[in-house]
Amino acid sequence: MSILIVDDDRDIRTLLSVRLRTEGFDVDAAESAGMAYRRLISAEDVELILLDVLMPGDSGIDACRNIKKNPATEDIPIIMMTASENVTHLKDAFEAGAMDYLTKPFNRIELLVRIRSALRLKHAIDQRKLHEQALVATAERLKLSNARLETLSTMDDLTGIYNRRHFDSVLVKEYRRAQRYRGRLSLIMIDIDQFKEFNDRYGHQAGDNCLRAVARELAAAVNRSHDMVARYGGEEFAIILPGATPSGAQALAEELCQRVAGLVVSHNGGADTLSATISVGVASQTPDRDSLSESLIRQADQALYRSKSDGRNRVSVFVTQ
Repeated sequence: MSILIVDDDRDIRTLLSVRLRTEGFDVDAAESAGMAYRRLISAEDVELILLDVLMPGDSGIDACRNIKKNPATEDIPIIMMTASENVTHLKDAFEAGAMDYLTKPFNRIELLVRIRSALRLKHAIDQRKLHEQALVATAERLKLSNARLETLSTMDDLTGIYNRRHFDSVLVKEYRRAQRYRGRLSLIMIDIDQFKEFNDRYGHQAGDNCLRAVARELAAAVNRSHDMVARYGGEEFAIILPGATPSGAQALAEELCQRVAGLVVSHNGGADTLSATISVGVASQTPDRDSLSESLIRQADQALYRSKSDGRNRVSVFVTQ
């Protein structure tokens, strides 16, 4: 790390360089603002700039202003050096961003005190920036972690689709939206047929494979971004369809039955293959102001129960009496 001396007077540059090196500082020197700019292209090792006020070309005040405008060098403290008694120069220098000044000829004690004070400030600024960067990085990591946790909290671990908690939240939100705008909301409830017997016969690993495979088929069949597929619980699934008509929801439900009926579930590491079917219930409402989302679930459940009672592997639609 070094101190950069910028002065067009060779004797001043030499005097300061000798004094500061004697005190253990690394020193570099430039005879003009232009040379200083080139030196500061790589500014990582410059801790302090001693800058003459009056120089040919860009003055020290101009140079100070330019250095402070550059994000790469704006935090380097600048001590102006002047033999002039013109207070306007000092005023302009401080307005340009200088932190202190030295009067020529230099008093050795004053020179060292002001330089060490400026270096302490530079160190404090560097520490503050490092602390701020660490805080920003920590905040970003926390934001990402919270986003991951939020995602995990809404997903079903086994199937990778949304879980019951998220389903309940979304259904209430969509139901209220349908009430507010007098829109339609449809719901499909799905149950894997005879899943307990499937599990008992082939084991829980095969049952888990079946749940994953069915979830993939359901998710693949639902194309609209605002529809939502969720694992409702156990071997039950649910699909929320904002704006879908009863006929549209029924058509999707029929497609789901066909897709799952043609599904092949691997077993024993792929050596065996199994099949499954689903029973489906469909309900659709244009909710009135006083109704609750639970009523839509009850209707879809009733339709699902009818599908199971009528022989399974079929779709039933709730019909309002």
